[in-house]
Amino acid sequence: MKFSEMSYTRPQVQEIASQAESLKKRFADARSFEEADAALMKWDSMIAHVDTMTTLAYTRHSIDTTDPFYEAEVEYIDEQSPLITEIQESFVRLLTESRFRAQLEEKYGKLLFLNAEIFLRAFSPAIIPETQETNRLETEYQKLIASAQIEFDGEKRTLSQLQPYKQSPDDAVRHSAWQKEAEFYTDHASELDEIYDKLVKLRHKKALKLGYDNFVRLGYLQMNRNCYTPDDIAKFRRAVVQYIVPVAEKLYRKQAERTGLAYPLCYADASLRYRDGNPRPQGTPDDILAAGKRLYHELSPESGAFIDMMFKEELMDVLSKKGKAGGGYCTQLADYKAPFIFANFNGTSDDVEVITHEAGHAFAFYMARDIVPHDNQSPTLEACEVHSMTMEFFGWQSSDEFFGKDAVKFRQSHLFGAITFIPYGTMVDHFQHIIYENPDMSPESRHEVWRELTAVYMPWLRLDGSPFYGEGKAWQRQLHIYECPFYYIDYCLAQTAALEFWVIMQRSRKEAWERYMKLVRKAGTQTFTELLATAGLLSPFDDNALREVAEAAEKWLDSQEHVSA
Repeated sequence: MKFSEMSYTRPQVQEIASQAESLKKRFADARSFEEADAALMKWDSMIAHVDTMTTLAYTRHSIDTTDPFYEAEVEYIDEQSPLITEIQESFVRLLTESRFRAQLEEKYGKLLFLNAEIFLRAFSPAIIPETQETNRLETEYQKLIASAQIEFDGEKRTLSQLQPYKQSPDDAVRHSAWQKEAEFYTDHASELDEIYDKLVKLRHKKALKLGYDNFVRLGYLQMNRNCYTPDDIAKFRRAVVQYIVPVAEKLYRKQAERTGLAYPLCYADASLRYRDGNPRPQGTPDDILAAGKRLYHELSPESGAFIDMMFKEELMDVLSKKGKAGGGYCTQLADYKAPFIFANFNGTSDDVEVITHEAGHAFAFYMARDIVPHDNQSPTLEACEVHSMTMEFFGWQSSDEFFGKDAVKFRQSHLFGAITFIPYGTMVDHFQHIIYENPDMSPESRHEVWRELTAVYMPWLRLDGSPFYGEGKAWQRQLHIYECPFYYIDYCLAQTAALEFWVIMQRSRKEAWERYMKLVRKAGTQTFTELLATAGLLSPFDDNALREVAEAAEKWLDSQEHVSA
């Protein structure tokens, strides 16, 4: 079914509660495993339907944040979703205490129950008021960012539409674009500080209500961390500083020499990879999508069938336009066994990464669409990001078609970005740990933390005191910090694994694809570290993983220096 034809009905809490009571009684009163299993499947189907309706509302709202109908629906769901979570909690508790647990574990795996126990530790009806207000503030932040209408080059542009100018090889144009963006954030500085301050305090209050010292532990539970701890992440951060930052700093020094720009670089100059301009995709958005379609047909029969479905059912909205929320994501519509890709094409290499990164998520869901219960379809988010970031590297085989004369520059720039992203993403995570361990910190103190961490993780950046970026406020443009606390480190863990896949691709794309499919087919039935082991990869918590990918990437990039300017 096409996305436009999918029917939306507001999820009514009273109706859901009534159905839930009936299914809870049926499950609790089951006299055999078969009866309990049948009740579980009915419950799973009901929750999948609620999730589908919620996803339709949020997705259609993000496509057009000015649509009054879906704006009202999102406001309603923001208010009611914690009550739905409370309904879910009561059934999940029955599930974990079931006398048929051993048989259910044998059929569906023990991970389903481990994740259920984590869910129970992360929720209580006592935190519903704070969760409702948190939802409202997250939506307020999204609407604020989507409201940007920046006068540039004769037109009013969204933040996404400004992006090509921020990468212009013309220094005056590039700096002007960054300045205009900085002005938008500076004009809304007090709102941004106020929203985040309220979010931090609300999340801290929730943690205290649940018996935790601060939000860090609760944040890990909400992210469903089921195979590593904050200590493991701290170890990973130290390894990033030891192995990745020196390589990234060397790469940025070479970039400054290549572009003739002063080192350390300001934000605007750090964005320019090559003096004659960053790699740009050739052709129209339709050309990019068509090239992506051919790529997936070349990879495997499964990926070919997947991409045909995405086009046939119009399961993508990728053009940037007024009123559209920023960023990009992939979500899933369980009732229709279909993923959906949301993006903002802007004429940069990011457009190609959408058709690889977000479609990597979508392909993984497509492969898992028939698994039950639905909780077993998707692993934890860092594993999901392995699906997408690795697919970006598989996309190299079509880089000549995507980029034409810029294909070589794209491959260099993409690997450069993969390595240099890890310090940034790790810094985002470290920042959040500090903030949530010190919830009463003032807005200015938070900016100072960002400035201090920049010196550690991104020493190639010059913070010169200029508005916004030069003041250590760049974290405020990172949606995840506001809406998805502790998510960002998932990208770094996943990037490490994706780079391991890249290393394998250098010797055998066939072997890399076979290992990738082993990981994808396991869906959400294994933990992150178990999935990596299934694919024969090192854990990112093993220092050797970061050391080896850093060495391999540096060696490859050094070998490419003569290829382009």
